[in-house]
Amino acid sequence: MTASTIPGLDQAPTRHARVLAWVRQVAWLTTPDRVVWCDGSDDEWRCLTTQLVRAGTLVRLRQKPNSFWCAGDPSDVAPVERSTFLCSERESDAGPTNNWMAPGEMKRLMTGLYRGCMRGRTMYVVPFCLGPLSAEEPMLGVEITDSAYVVVSMQIMTRTGSDVLARLGDDAGFLPCLHSVGAPLEPGQADVPWPCNDIRYLAHFPETREVWSFGSGHGDNALLGTKCCALRIASVIAREEGWLAEHMVILKVITPQQAVHYVAAAGGRTDLAMLASTIPGWTVETIGDDIAWLRFGDDGRLHAVNPERGFSGVGPGTSWHTNPNTMHALAKGNSLFTNTALTDDGDIWWEGMSTPPGHLTSWRNQDWWPAADGGPAAHPGARYTTPITQCPVLAPEWDDPNGVPISAILFGGRRATTAPLVAQARDWRHGTFLGAVLATETSTAPGGPAGAVHRDPMSMGPFLGYHVGDYLQHWLDVGDRADAAKLPEIFTVNWFRRDRDGQLLWPGFSANTRILKWVIERVEGTGTAFDTPVGWVPTAAALDLGGLDAPTEHVNAALAVHPDEWRAELPLVAEWLDTIGDKLPAPLSEELGTLTRRLG
Repeated sequence: MTASTIPGLDQAPTRHARVLAWVRQVAWLTTPDRVVWCDGSDDEWRCLTTQLVRAGTLVRLRQKPNSFWCAGDPSDVAPVERSTFLCSERESDAGPTNNWMAPGEMKRLMTGLYRGCMRGRTMYVVPFCLGPLSAEEPMLGVEITDSAYVVVSMQIMTRTGSDVLARLGDDAGFLPCLHSVGAPLEPGQADVPWPCNDIRYLAHFPETREVWSFGSGHGDNALLGTKCCALRIASVIAREEGWLAEHMVILKVITPQQAVHYVAAAGGRTDLAMLASTIPGWTVETIGDDIAWLRFGDDGRLHAVNPERGFSGVGPGTSWHTNPNTMHALAKGNSLFTNTALTDDGDIWWEGMSTPPGHLTSWRNQDWWPAADGGPAAHPGARYTTPITQCPVLAPEWDDPNGVPISAILFGGRRATTAPLVAQARDWRHGTFLGAVLATETSTAPGGPAGAVHRDPMSMGPFLGYHVGDYLQHWLDVGDRADAAKLPEIFTVNWFRRDRDGQLLWPGFSANTRILKWVIERVEGTGTAFDTPVGWVPTAAALDLGGLDAPTEHVNAALAVHPDEWRAELPLVAEWLDTIGDKLPAPLSEELGTLTRRLG
């Protein structure tokens, strides 16, 4: 079969010459049995989910309307970090946080893999938009994939289909994204429920704004319009245009006096995004749970837009106690659940949700009983994907193309010691330094030793589309170009401080509203704090702890800044900054010197 004879190829609902040429080129290379141009409609969703149920990929849930359970191949359940590449023209632009391969070499390698890879399959063309379609210059893309699972997932997570094609018109720019599970079918060959390939690559080409993926059907490797485009590629565009693409939630906080503040936060994102306030008179609403694009508005403030239209979060640990708003959203249905457990009555379950039922079908699609030692019923990274419009605390301005003005930025690490529960940076430069050295321990298990410390600047380490040193300089430049009085205040948070017995000192979850209240009070100039070597920190007395089941001494211990612990931290911070090399911005070296002097 030649490209010109592939059914559906010439029935394109667009006259966009570059889209048409690219789709024909991919069809010629991958030789699918047919081409389908996706329209993003409800009928398309029903058709594809029915098709996936018949294929054994999805199981229809009886307890959640229009929802489905899916068990992936056990070898394909996580991001392909070792095979994720930034293919910049210059190796020096990749920096220490990215794997690098020359773009020409990567394209030659992957073109060989793509040749004939869609044989026996359908090639879907998915037009998508990141952010509101009504934006003055929306970020448009087209993903080509041979996975119907990807199509229905993209329907939830982005704006897809005919409306996007209409906005593309005849010549608008777009991000080309190519994905294949890499599992061609010979005539008469039976398919498997989760096709994939042992060879896997995820390649980003920042100069040409392309993403290529091969071999995996897992969400982060296959839904190329989400983190691949909205973070890695968008971060490059943001640097060139003077804005920020960040791995952050966006919250709306309303005080009893009806003052409205918006907060962007990196770290502990989904639980924070769906926070249920426990303080009378204070309300928290959601704008987004994963990605924030921050641009300066006409008022000189940073405004944040959520580019996604769905939630894709990790299930285990999520329950009616820890995150009731997420559970309410999922109860409405219209969702996909991947690598969770399946109950006998047609619902999903994961560890931390409730007492396990007597029998489950595990994420490996095997029988599972609580008494058996067969590992967790749900994969630790099991995910839900659900429409954002089902969130019971969704702010009405969540899709405002102008974004919402940010009052505060929170950087969240995960430390058993050292980092206080909350601290306020002295200024934008100091806040950039705190974000640059943000740390997470690989293990903070109760009663266990602190794990190795991993630096994750601004929680963007895995998602940077260019050198981390240039990224940190870009943060400093954003601050230098702004009116300092209009910049958001920057804070660090650490919900995971533990005592000597390994027990958490702070209850977290809905109690975090009390930290948000103090943050807003600091923004408004009413909150009290004392100066420490790492910033301004409250005492327990400065927090609203009314009705909170947490001893005051535990809260003060969670807030404590111990100079000896921070002195021990200094060589680790210096070691991390040294990996950035010559591109380390001088102001961050100066901030390290200032911290060293403050610690004596």
